[in-house]
Amino acid sequence: MIDITGQLIAKKNDGVGYIILNNQERRNAMTFEMWRDLPNVLNDYDADDDIRVVVISGKGRKAFCAGADISQFEKQRASEEATRIYNDTASKAAIGLAKINKPTIAKIEGFCIGGGLGIAMCCDIRIANDISSFAVPAAKLGLGYGHEGLKRLVDVVGPSVAKEIFFTARQFTAHEALGMGIINRIVPRAVLDSYVSEYANRIAENAPLTVHAAKIVIDELMKGENIDYKLCEKVVSDCFASEDYQEGRKAFMEKRKPMFKRR
Repeated sequence: MIDITGQLIAKKNDGVGYIILNNQERRNAMTFEMWRDLPNVLNDYDADDDIRVVVISGKGRKAFCAGADISQFEKQRASEEATRIYNDTASKAAIGLAKINKPTIAKIEGFCIGGGLGIAMCCDIRIANDISSFAVPAAKLGLGYGHEGLKRLVDVVGPSVAKEIFFTARQFTAHEALGMGIINRIVPRAVLDSYVSEYANRIAENAPLTVHAAKIVIDELMKGENIDYKLCEKVVSDCFASEDYQEGRKAFMEKRKPMFKRR
C-alpha cells in the first residue's frame, strides 16, 4: 500500500489498482492536495501493464466523496490566480481519470455529491450500495460548472436528467440514480466490497487489448464529431495481431482459461 498524502491511498492487488479517498472528517471531500496527487497515481497505474482495472472508492463506508473540500476555499481560492490554479488542478485530475487507458470502476457507498459525482462520472462503470445518495447542490451554493464536467454527465444520463439534477439540487436515492442512468448496479451494502472485487477481477482476467480497444472506440463514438477512425481501426487491428488473440483461440479450443499478457 502506498499512502500518497494521508488523504489519498493507492494500492495494487491481483491486477487491480485501488484508489481510496480518505478525508473522512469531511465525507471524503477532495482537498487541493488530493486533486494535485491523483494524476500521479493514475499515471503510475496507466504505465503498469500488470494493472488491468482501476477501482476508486471512499474510506469509512459513509461517503464516496462529498465534493470539493469547501473549508479550503478561503485559502486556496482567495484570489483570481489561486482560483485558476485550483480549477486547473481539479480539471487535470478529472481528465486524467476519464482518459486513463485502463477500465475504471467507481465503488460508491454513502454520499456521492457535487464533485464526487463528477469523479464517478469520469469512471467507466459505477456500482453503488443501496444506501448511496447522489446530488449536485451547485444551485444552493451559487457555483457554476464548466462544460467538461457537464458533458460527461450529459453523455451518461442525457440532457433532461442532467437539467433535473442541476435545477433541483436535491439528493436522489440509489434506486432513483439507477433509473436515471447515473449508476450501473445497486448491491446490498454488506456485499459491495466483494461484488466490486469480483467484478474487477472478472474484467482483469479478460484480454486487456480487447477491453482497451472497446474503451477507446466507445469514447471516440461519444464525441459525435471529429471521431478518430484511424485510432479506432488501429486498436482493433492490434487485437487481431496480438499474442493474446492467439492465446484466446487456443484456450477456447482446449477448453481452458486463457492467460493473457497484454501483447
